[in-house]
Amino acid sequence: MVKAGASGAGGGAGGGASGKEEIAAWSMTQAAAGLARGEVTSRQLTEIMLERIAASDNNAYITVNPQALAEADAADARRRAGKARSGADGIPVALKDNICVRGLPTTCASRMLANFTPPYSAAVAERLAEAGTVLLGKLNMDEFAMGSTSEHSYFGPVKNPRNPARVAGGSSGGAAAAVAEDLAYLALGTDTGGSVRQPAAFCGAVGLKPTYGRISRFGVVAFASSLDQVGPITKTVADCAWALSLLAGGDPRDSSSLPHPPADYIAGLRGVAGLADAGGSGYGGGGGNGGGRGSDGDGGRDTYGNGTVFGAGQGGRPRIGVPREYMGEGIQAEVRRAVSDLAAKMAAAGAAVEECSLPRAEYALSAYYVISSAEACSNLGRYDGVKYGYRANNYDSLEDMIRRSRSEGFGDEVKRRILLGTYTLSAGYFDAYYKRAQQARTLIMEDFRQAFQRYDALLIPTSPVTAWRRGADFADPSAVYAMDLCTVSVNVAGLPAISLPWGTDGDGLPIGAQLIGAPLSEALLLRIAHGAEELGAAVNSRRPNAGIGTGPAVGAARDAGAGSAASPASGSASSTGAGSAADAAGDAGAGRSEGGRLDG
Repeated sequence: MVKAGASGAGGGAGGGASGKEEIAAWSMTQAAAGLARGEVTSRQLTEIMLERIAASDNNAYITVNPQALAEADAADARRRAGKARSGADGIPVALKDNICVRGLPTTCASRMLANFTPPYSAAVAERLAEAGTVLLGKLNMDEFAMGSTSEHSYFGPVKNPRNPARVAGGSSGGAAAAVAEDLAYLALGTDTGGSVRQPAAFCGAVGLKPTYGRISRFGVVAFASSLDQVGPITKTVADCAWALSLLAGGDPRDSSSLPHPPADYIAGLRGVAGLADAGGSGYGGGGGNGGGRGSDGDGGRDTYGNGTVFGAGQGGRPRIGVPREYMGEGIQAEVRRAVSDLAAKMAAAGAAVEECSLPRAEYALSAYYVISSAEACSNLGRYDGVKYGYRANNYDSLEDMIRRSRSEGFGDEVKRRILLGTYTLSAGYFDAYYKRAQQARTLIMEDFRQAFQRYDALLIPTSPVTAWRRGADFADPSAVYAMDLCTVSVNVAGLPAISLPWGTDGDGLPIGAQLIGAPLSEALLLRIAHGAEELGAAVNSRRPNAGIGTGPAVGAARDAGAGSAASPASGSASSTGAGSAADAAGDAGAGRSEGGRLDG
C-alpha cells in the first residue's frame, strides 16, 4: 500500500530504461560517486526510485514521502553551491514504519496506529536528514515488529522480490525487499530477534545489527526495549559501514545509548586482504580491547569439518569460530553446505577457522520469547484508545472501550505476544518464566564472553532455512518462532552481527551467512565481512563489490562532494561510476521479477 505521492516522478533520468535500471542497481557508494562527479543529480535518483516504487507490486512501502522531490532539489542546490552536508547528501533512503518522522504517518503496520502522525522525528531520522539524504518513505513490516515474515501487516504482506511467492522475512521485510528490488539505496530496519538480518538473508541483501546501544532508539516505537536495535540494510558491506558511521553515537534522549564515539568504519575495509590480517583491531592477536584469547571451554583446540583444521590462528590473522550448535539438526542441508563453503574459503584466504561451542545456545530461543513477550506486553499497554491510536466506535463503558479498541486495533500475532507476556509476568509464574529467562540470558552472555576471548568473530547461518512460501499454514506458531534459532542469541547478548548473501538454494533463493562479533567490535566485524563478501563474488547473483574497492576507495567516494561542488572522487573511487554500474546491474538482475502497477 502506498498512501501519499506514489508517483510524481518525471522522465529523462539515466538516458532511458536501460540507464535507469543500471542507476537503480547502484550501491549507496556508487550513487554517492555519481553525485560527486555530476554524472547524476539527486532529483534524477529520486525520480528513478519513485517510478520503481509506483511500478512495484511487492508492497514494500506503506507511505511515500510527498516531499521527496523537494528534498532532492534542495540537495542538488547545496551541491551546486559547494555546501553539501556530506558525501551522502542527496541519496534516496527509506525507513521502516516504526521509526518516527515528524509530519509523516508512522503506523507500525497496525490498525492501532493507522492514522498516527508523530510530532517529532527519531534520532536516526534526524541524523540521516543532517547528512542530507532524501527520505523516500516508510516501509512495510510485521505489525509492531512482531513476526518473521512481514505477513502480519494491516496493509498486506510484503512479497520477496527474488520470488514473489515467498516471504520477504521479518519483521523488516519491507526494508529488505526495497533494497533487493532497487527501491532505495539504504533502508533502516529494527532488529529485536533477527528482524534486520533474517529478511536481508531471505532477499539477498546485507543487514547489520549493531551492538545494543550503539545507535539511539529515541523515536523508535518500542517492541522489547532491552532487545531492540536499529540497523541498516544495504547492497554491500561497505554501504553498511558507511551507514553505521552516519548513525552511531550517544544520545542523551536514550538512556540506553552508549557514549562511545563512532569509528570510521569504512577506513578499515580491506577486502580479502582483511582475512589475512586482523589489523590489530581488538580481539585478534592479543591487542586492543579484550587482550588475548582465552579458552573457549572446549578443553583444547577444535577442528572444523571432517577433522580438518582450517587455520592456525597465528600472528594477526582473524580467528573465526564456527559453533557446532548452529550447524547440525534443524539446519537446511543447502544452508549448512553454504556456510561450510564460506568457512573453507575464509580459511584459504588466510583466516584461522575452527569449530567451537556455545553450550547454552539451546536456551536462547526460549529465553528470547519470554523476555520479548514480557517487554512487549508492558510497552503495548499504552495503546488503550484513550490518548492516541485506534478507538472503537461502539462501546458501553470506559472498560468496554479499552477492551474493544485493543481487540479491534491489534492483529492476531500482537495479541498472542501480549497474552504470552501477561502470563509470564503474572503472580505465581514470574519466577518460573521471566526470572529464569533472565538467568539464562546471563549464561548465554557468558558463553559469548568466553568465545570472544579466543575468536574475533563467529560464523553461523542467518536462518536455518531459506524463504518459505507466503501463506504457509503453520498449525503451531512456535514452529515459526523456531525459525529465529540462529539470530535471537545475538539480541539476548546485545552483540553486533551482520548477514551477507552466500549463494542460493536449489530454488534460486538466497542463503544468508552471519558473522557475530564481540561488543563494540563493529570495525573488525565489518572488515572480516567485507573480505567474505569479496570471496562471494563468484557464488552470489549480485556482485556486491563490483567497481567499489577497499576502504580508501570507498572512503573517497563517501567524502567526495562534502563541502564542495561536484568534484571527482579521488583514487580508485573513480571506478564506482556508471561504467562499473553496468556490470553490477547486469548481475543484480538475476532472479528478479517484474512488478506490476501498485495501486495507491
